Amino acid sequence: MKVLSAVFVIVLLALAAFAQTPKPPQADEQAYLIGPGDEITGKVLGEPQFDFVATVDENGQIQVPFSEAPVIAKCQSERGLRKEVNDLLAKYLRNPQLSLRVTERKSRPPATIYGEVRTPQQVVLMRKATLLELIAFSGDVTEQAGGTVQVFRTQPPLCEKSRDEDANWKSMTGDPGDVPSRVFSLNEIKQGLDEANPIIYPGDVIVVQKAPPVYITGEVVQPQGIFLKEGGLSLTEAIAKIGGVRREAKTKDIKIYRLKPGSKDREIISANYDLIKKGEQKDVMLQPYDIVEVDKNKKSIAQTILDIVTGASRTALSSVGNGLGTRVLY
Repeated sequence: MKVLSAVFVIVLLALAAFAQTPKPPQADEQAYLIGPGDEITGKVLGEPQFDFVATVDENGQIQVPFSEAPVIAKCQSERGLRKEVNDLLAKYLRNPQLSLRVTERKSRPPATIYGEVRTPQQVVLMRKATLLELIAFSGDVTEQAGGTVQVFRTQPPLCEKSRDEDANWKSMTGDPGDVPSRVFSLNEIKQGLDEANPIIYPGDVIVVQKAPPVYITGEVVQPQGIFLKEGGLSLTEAIAKIGGVRREAKTKDIKIYRLKPGSKDREIISANYDLIKKGEQKDVMLQPYDIVEVDKNKKSIAQTILDIVTGASRTALSSVGNGLGTRVLY
């Protein structure tokens, strides 16, 4: 029984060791894939007559001096092409030692990222990269960035299968002359959601859209424009962002001038700021290019007299003093 127990333990240890043995490395999915226009340089150790420099032609092939038939290089990695050429060399040499690399990469245009990023630029993609990587590579988005990022696919990916919808985008209009594009949510991109973080291919153009503004004017602490970010902005949030309203503000009737759809004319929306703060009226969600005007409240006679008495209104006091005669009471 002791012998059987020992054998059983040995078998379990062997299975555990086998399970922990790392799997052999597979082809690097991030490797650069060769395309037409690329220059390939091959050198054979101790056999300079087999050295070559070849440019991948439009059919994706290269000519090597020791092979009668062309070698297909398109969409192969350096490793894959090296193995194929090395197998051909083995017909002429014993244990050939081939060094093969892509010395010039001309098959793909750079990807372009611009708009509301800190460093707009063109990026030569030496491997597969995601949209989030390209945004980070460009220094992240600016404070003026809105909530959307549009990616234009100016040409089909060179080495992707024609049926791969994730890579071969279709025009939204169905017009073959239009450049296919997709729009992604900036918040979802930063959350790392797969559906909002596509692979970026050479020739892609990434545009980080600018947030549209709304304008707050009148009796507020800091009249200014505010960028309307993803998620929206309410009237009370906008007023809070600029420091609130002044004491003279007519908060019971704030005017919002909003563009009519398809027109340059504006409609007027009235909001009672006091009732909104009390929860008795629904807050107003602002839309791009809204103009919010907080008017000045007209003073009552009693308030005007109080301002004069307390010296709160120097302008009023000066005007009253200049209009009356001066007497001295002893």
